[in-house]
Amino acid sequence: MRIFRLLLRSGPILAAAAALPASFAGPSAAVSGISVSTTGSTVSVVTSACTRNNGSWGNAALLSSSQTSFAQGRQTALSGTTVSQSAAWSAVSPGTYSVVVVCSNGTTAGTQSVIVSLPSAPTISATSTPAPSRGVMGGLGGAARDHGPLTLGVGAALVASGVVATGWFLRRRSKPHRL
Repeated sequence: MRIFRLLLRSGPILAAAAALPASFAGPSAAVSGISVSTTGSTVSVVTSACTRNNGSWGNAALLSSSQTSFAQGRQTALSGTTVSQSAAWSAVSPGTYSVVVVCSNGTTAGTQSVIVSLPSAPTISATSTPAPSRGVMGGLGGAARDHGPLTLGVGAALVASGVVATGWFLRRRSKPHRL
């Protein structure tokens, strides 16, 4: 009976805590608007997020790990239709790259990491399996994508609310005469 009353009293707080992430998950929770793929030493990107402005769809840049800004990368103009725009880079050396697409109106359609691997040597074994073409995307949880200040702020708010709720619950629990 005592546990039931505790759950009944804390029900609204639990409901509010469950609704909190959904209220903060605005535009920053959207999935990247680009799709990047590799075939051998060719990297290509496809998007449908850009609109034509002054005869241009926008530009895409291929950034190596040492390059930090859009202007430093290998830039290519997007081409395509209102349904899909694309760009490609050929003769890309093996390594890890970031692909950034900036539409002609100045908005960023998306950023995505890609790994270009060495072409595998042919094997004569009948039991061999082909290696994955993109390689392993290893690292810590957020290593593949850079999160903005809004996402980090929402995460900090969630952690803070969890700490406050835990402290409140432990304080209430330490007093046996109160439920």
